[in-house]
Amino acid sequence: MSDKPNVAMKMMVDGKVREITVEQLVISNQLSQEALVSLMVKKKLIDPQELLGEIERIRKERYRAGEPDEG
Repeated sequence: MSDKPNVAMKMMVDGKVREITVEQLVISNQLSQEALVSLMVKKKLIDPQELLGEIERIRKERYRAGEPDEG
């Protein structure tokens, strides 16, 4: 196995190229989602139970485990 990081993208920061790994992108995305959900719940824009229900509905609709894709 290679110890080379799985680079997803490169960015210019202060004139230097910075490599961003897939793991870094995943963590950044997760933190952003958690912060947004937390703020929406605090501001009473969404109900946590309703959000969980919607997540479950989407999971069942889009990620049917073991079933082959149609078409």
